[in-house]
Amino acid sequence: MQRIVTLASLLLLSISVLAQSTDETAIRKLMADQAAAWNRGSIDDFMKGYWNNDSLIFVGKSGLSYGYTTALNNYKNNYNSLDKMGTLFFTLLKIDRLSPDDCFVIGKWLLKRKIGDTGGIYTLLFRKIGGHWLIVCDHTS
Repeated sequence: MQRIVTLASLLLLSISVLAQSTDETAIRKLMADQAAAWNRGSIDDFMKGYWNNDSLIFVGKSGLSYGYTTALNNYKNNYNSLDKMGTLFFTLLKIDRLSPDDCFVIGKWLLKRKIGDTGGIYTLLFRKIGGHWLIVCDHTS
């Protein structure tokens, strides 16, 4: 009986670890896809990683803003040429699972540009919505 309980516990632990690993892989892929879209000059495709909702939250140098459309328009206004967009690099420093449907991500971003490089730190809240991981809150500095 003890052996069955031990095996069952190990099986549940393995399933949990596998799910966490699969989710982390999905988040890493989403961010790699975002960088690839940015580097192609496609802000629309870059934004596919964000929750398309009026409750999407952005915190940046201009303060707090809400909404997918606001974020999309801000990106298009601030990065309206390939020279301004440059080449985007993400370095993920930490992914913490907060719940089965929420992950907190910390990392660095870098834009290599002819007009001068820029970069900083980001914190992202990812939420699994409709079976897909999406950014619901982005604090970039």
